[in-house]
Amino acid sequence: MIVVFRWLLRIFTGLVVLALAVTLIGYYFLSRSLPDYNESFRIEGLSGPVEIVRNDANVPHIFGQTDEDVYFALGFAHAQDRLWQMVTMRRTAQGRLSEVFGERTLKIDELMRRYDLYGLAQSSVEAQDPETRAALEAYARGVNAWIGEVNADARGRGAPEFFLFSNEIAVWRPADSIALIKLMALQLSSHLQSEVLRARASLLLPDARVADLLPDVPGAGVIALPSYASLVPGPFPALRKAEHVEDPLSPFHTKALSGASNAWAAAPSHSAAGGSLLANDPHLGFTAPSVWYLARLQLASGGVIGATLPGVPAVLLGRSNRLGWALTSAYLDDQDIHIEEVNPENHEEYRTPDGWKRFETRRSIIKVKDARPITITLRWTDNGPVLPGTHYDLAAITPPGHVASLSWTALSPADTSMSAAVRLMKAASIDEAIEAGRLFVAPAQNLMLADTQGVALQTVGAMPRRDPAHQSKGRMPSPGWIAGNRWQGTFPYEENPRVVAPETGILGNTNNKTVDRPFPLHVSFDWGDTQRIQRWLALMKSREVHTRESFIEAQLDTVSPTARNLLPLVAADLWFTGEAAPEGTPERLRQRALALLAEWNGEMNEHLPEPLIYMAWMRALQDRLIRDELGPLADEFDHLQPDFVERVYRNTDGAAVWCDIIQSAATESCTDIARMALDDALVRLTEDWGPNVESWRWGDAHQATHDHPTLGQVPVLRYFVNIRQSTSGGDQTLMRGVSRGTGPNPDENVAGAGYRGVYDFADPDSSVFITSTGQSGHPLSRFYDNLGELWRRGDYIPMSLDPGLARAAAVGITHLEPLAAAD
Repeated sequence: MIVVFRWLLRIFTGLVVLALAVTLIGYYFLSRSLPDYNESFRIEGLSGPVEIVRNDANVPHIFGQTDEDVYFALGFAHAQDRLWQMVTMRRTAQGRLSEVFGERTLKIDELMRRYDLYGLAQSSVEAQDPETRAALEAYARGVNAWIGEVNADARGRGAPEFFLFSNEIAVWRPADSIALIKLMALQLSSHLQSEVLRARASLLLPDARVADLLPDVPGAGVIALPSYASLVPGPFPALRKAEHVEDPLSPFHTKALSGASNAWAAAPSHSAAGGSLLANDPHLGFTAPSVWYLARLQLASGGVIGATLPGVPAVLLGRSNRLGWALTSAYLDDQDIHIEEVNPENHEEYRTPDGWKRFETRRSIIKVKDARPITITLRWTDNGPVLPGTHYDLAAITPPGHVASLSWTALSPADTSMSAAVRLMKAASIDEAIEAGRLFVAPAQNLMLADTQGVALQTVGAMPRRDPAHQSKGRMPSPGWIAGNRWQGTFPYEENPRVVAPETGILGNTNNKTVDRPFPLHVSFDWGDTQRIQRWLALMKSREVHTRESFIEAQLDTVSPTARNLLPLVAADLWFTGEAAPEGTPERLRQRALALLAEWNGEMNEHLPEPLIYMAWMRALQDRLIRDELGPLADEFDHLQPDFVERVYRNTDGAAVWCDIIQSAATESCTDIARMALDDALVRLTEDWGPNVESWRWGDAHQATHDHPTLGQVPVLRYFVNIRQSTSGGDQTLMRGVSRGTGPNPDENVAGAGYRGVYDFADPDSSVFITSTGQSGHPLSRFYDNLGELWRRGDYIPMSLDPGLARAAAVGITHLEPLAAAD
């Protein structure tokens, strides 16, 4: 027995030693890709020496003799810290993920090939102005210079992920940067999904009930439209549960997770310090590392600092000493689905207003790791690319003998949005910035501006010109062979909404409706917010003048106006009613929950149980209201529709009819449904968090999921690469934290403000900013999550253009010298 024990001990010790050796060897190779920020390089492609000074938060401050050299160094720095992220995003835009990830990403690649974003980006290179083309080329040289250093000096393949997946890195090209802007447009667009959802609802419900569920914001509802069945006669496929591409690498998001944002500005007359104020926090899906990368560029026109997108040579959100610029999703309706009739005698043709016409057709081969290549046929009509019915639930609204095509402004082969971004960085005033916005094509954004004199808002992006006789006004798919349903170009830039020097001195946008104009100048019938704007208005009106601190307070506000509005309606007949119930019974649990909510002020604080109860209740309530009418389509409404619930409980236009379960003999009241939904919610919460209601914490469920898109689902590794944080806020708070909505953890915080910035032009160097993770994309770097805890606590770091401040606590200074000078 002793001998056996000794051998077991020896084997165990040997395994431990072996595991330790493997870990040390693995760490050595993986850490080789950690850049030394104090290195010096002699590189071809520069005209003069460049310094990259990385301050104590690892934000690079780049100083060069020419703008091209500065762009070169930005590409170099991006590649040092985010090479894997850049390469993966490029593959996504190209539709080439499956070459690395296999069949897992085949559906993503198939749809991306049909959009042909990368081909359109290549065509758009020549459309850029000379200055932008020079910036793109210099930036690409900088990225490729770092790739060359990785290959020459065996720097751990550039990133740890390259050890696990393909280590092939193609050279960076100017078209790659433009493709990433188009990819961002795809992530921010949601009108396609809205059209399909409205059409599917129209096939199930009377017009008045569609108006309840998907109302216009504000104004007349969909009841003013013809039904979808009258536009596109069926038959339609039987209703089924929709299929979605659910993968961390997918750029296709549900409507609830499409881009959103906040921005507000105050003129000097409404600023305590006498200078304009500007705040911005764009909301995107959380990832590790963050989508954003902080940087400062010292250009010939002056210093600019803010948030960049790795792969793009521009500060997209930020400021100079003279101008600040912010972006919010404009929700401009820049997408239309057309139902195209296929010639039954010749499937290579489709119907047009002038008769049958051949599809533009070409084949595309998708290479798939560990599987045979897949060949797909790409087809385009005059209206745009033909999309397969397997995506976006298009099959559910496409009759036999027809296909769906998409008109979308981002499908321009002469997209000058990159030129607009470069010009915006160099603008010295609001007027110059507005003129730069003329070149934006997609994604459509509200450009919020502040300079030393005042503030302005300009909607940028191409606005489609629709015929006033358009059958669905762009709210539902329409027959593509009817001339009145086709786009007629775009409106002049002057028709885009614009506000300069408002009388009130305050501007703000939370993706709410910005104009009330008749179709076709309406901008949109669907908007991203009807709730957050209410809270913002209350905060702005609470004081005569504002400060940097009051703008920060608004960015971090966690009070839900939706909860304050809905709870008194839904619980009106439940609070303080009912008989005494013994401990441990459902009735007693309900009374305890109601007692907490009755005293709650709507603050979605991570340490409170009330937000958890409220969210679970509203989710269960909405499901009970719509499940019997919609069946499987109810799954598409996985986030609270506040306007719908309010219409029901105010009985607007008879909307209380939703409370009666049509498949039951009894007639249920809205109070009955509210009580049953609360019981449903409490049962689930008790199973998940235990019987003690007072000990429940919203933050335990509402954890921010900064997950690594590639390694975040790999066992063991996910604990090292994913960043999870308890957070406050919710779907409708200014400090937005969008819940997942479905699955075993529906309250997880999956999207929000990955970047926050507040700029004060009374003292520009007192401006602040932050991102949600860190600057580096390397999980072994101390800068992988160095900003994450600050972000979670609502803290910021200085946003200063002072070179001395950057150098004072620099973590490293990288020197780039031209190779010719060295020789």
